[in-house]
Amino acid sequence: MLKNVAAVLLDGAHPFELGVVCEVFGIDRSDDGLPGYDFAVVSAEGPALSTHVGGLTLATPYGLDRLDEADLIAVPAGSDYARREYPPELLDALRRAVERGARVLSVCSGVFVLGAAGLLDGRRCAVHWHHAAELARQYPRATVEADMLYVDENPVFTSAGTASGIDACLHIVRREQGVEVANRIARRMVVPPHRDGGQAQYIERPLPRSSCDTVGEVLVWMEAHLDQEVTVEQLAARAHMSPRTFARRFQQETGTTPYRWLLRQRVLLAQRLLEETDETMDTIAWRTGFGTPAALRHQFGRVLGVTPAAYRRAFKDPRAA
Repeated sequence: MLKNVAAVLLDGAHPFELGVVCEVFGIDRSDDGLPGYDFAVVSAEGPALSTHVGGLTLATPYGLDRLDEADLIAVPAGSDYARREYPPELLDALRRAVERGARVLSVCSGVFVLGAAGLLDGRRCAVHWHHAAELARQYPRATVEADMLYVDENPVFTSAGTASGIDACLHIVRREQGVEVANRIARRMVVPPHRDGGQAQYIERPLPRSSCDTVGEVLVWMEAHLDQEVTVEQLAARAHMSPRTFARRFQQETGTTPYRWLLRQRVLLAQRLLEETDETMDTIAWRTGFGTPAALRHQFGRVLGVTPAAYRRAFKDPRAA
């Protein structure tokens, strides 16, 4: 269960990345029927901390002992995190948390703290593209995914720069508490409810657009026709492009392939149907384009690590029809 959340800070903390964690987990939305979190900001280096914003300091009464009861520990970014040492007590607390089954999350350069604790060894991880080479140099046993928004290596979650921390936080909420809770929090924050972790962090060059030369309209069509089998050739024809140009443009604009984008959208639809309806697995498999319950079970399990039936038991709204 995800009930107790702590954000741990060091000197030089970045307020925006801290604010991302506070916005998702630190605001009481129980009046809207959303779950509340026992949230605290924890200092690893005394009651008052400097930030990278001139003249702004942060103060908190909570110390590292607060981490021992947290279900999720978030480490936001900070200045020079790639080139400093960390309190051994903090690194010990992070290791203990993972050993007892808690989750840890880094936002941007906070990943260097997880690396110092040995939590990246043998795992894939995300970081802001600017820090990717240095992270790979310092922690060669980690696999640095320099282009990804966030990486889920449960119980270790890592995200890239700035706004991708929002995506990672909402992903954790979605994973632990379901699509509807994550979507409602996203609506309150006025942000997209879901950006897949594999989406590219940035696009290197502007993409030429015209009324007939874009994948945007095709994405809308694909989302409205998830139950249909389509090929790249058919999608390219809808976009008035050659298949090769379409595949390249799709990758540039979404950071993924048509197949992976379609698969993720189908799984998201399946999650919503499992949560909100009593439809049978046969019907859900048909509506999501998987065709058979066996295919639904296989692909759903690959993406989420749980069967559709187990997901429904965990997240089904008792008020659903």
